[in-house]
Amino acid sequence: MSRSANQKLKLLYLEKILKEKTDDEHYITMPEILDALAAYGIEANRKSIYTDMDALEQYGMDIIKTRIGPQTYYHCGDREFEIAELKFLVDAIQASKFISEKKTRELIKKLETNLSTYDATLLDREVTVTGRVKNMNESVYYTIDSIHNAMNDDKCIQFRYFSWNVKGKEEYRRNGDFYKVSPWALHFDDEKYYLVAYDMEKREMRHYRVDKMRDVSVTNNKRKGITEFKKQNKAKYTQQHFRMYGGEVETVTLKCRNDMANVIVDQFGKDVMMIPVDDEYFKVNVEVAVSDQFFGWIVGIGGEVKIDAPENVIYRFKECIDRF
Repeated sequence: MSRSANQKLKLLYLEKILKEKTDDEHYITMPEILDALAAYGIEANRKSIYTDMDALEQYGMDIIKTRIGPQTYYHCGDREFEIAELKFLVDAIQASKFISEKKTRELIKKLETNLSTYDATLLDREVTVTGRVKNMNESVYYTIDSIHNAMNDDKCIQFRYFSWNVKGKEEYRRNGDFYKVSPWALHFDDEKYYLVAYDMEKREMRHYRVDKMRDVSVTNNKRKGITEFKKQNKAKYTQQHFRMYGGEVETVTLKCRNDMANVIVDQFGKDVMMIPVDDEYFKVNVEVAVSDQFFGWIVGIGGEVKIDAPENVIYRFKECIDRF
């Protein structure tokens, strides 16, 4: 690169130096700034650096000057993200099953660019989560991006869908034929992403595990199913569908011990109406997709929550128990 070309990049390199080499605990002097620029092949003098710093400050960069004796020290102050915020994002990324190990490392490296090289080392840590199994499917990250693009462009998508067989191999459904659907929403439940879409062939809303989708592509066909999608209460969708398993949505009355109030609010939201029965119990009427997963949730609570109505759901629950 020519000397003149380097000079044109001086302002950008100065910003880079201040962001990478300084923070609230680490400072840099003017001679050190000049040496750092020289390492990039850029010659500069104090007067031009002062002018460049003024320009960076006008642009919004927080450059703090501290005078100690005869020496002035400079460092980058406020940044777009605080270290605590970035630690939180790193924890969330590392704890997410649907993000592969490779993509986890890449995302954390990108987050580190928001910090000085000193603070960046604080993001180099592991979050231990019991039973954590990171998704090995790198395509999930790009599948989600394709779905968002399709929804933004009001287009349909097509994909192949698989299940795991007993040999631990992917086995495509419909003999590998493509599913063609209108994507309307993405839901995150139980650490998995689900696509909520309108199946044009079956003429109904359905949902699909994003990590089990392959060969996703956006088509030129305009989406359908807006009326059916709007009929859904999107805020209640994941509350109703336990582990996102389908089932006929019904109003179910649950009888619960008073100490189960937190469990009910966590599952169905704080607006659920809890009706006192006596000093020990209350009842709630909730809409759920009745499925074995819903019954499993009831069993898992250990008798503290019981199905009180309707009779057909009580009967199906007893049938489910008898199968085990």
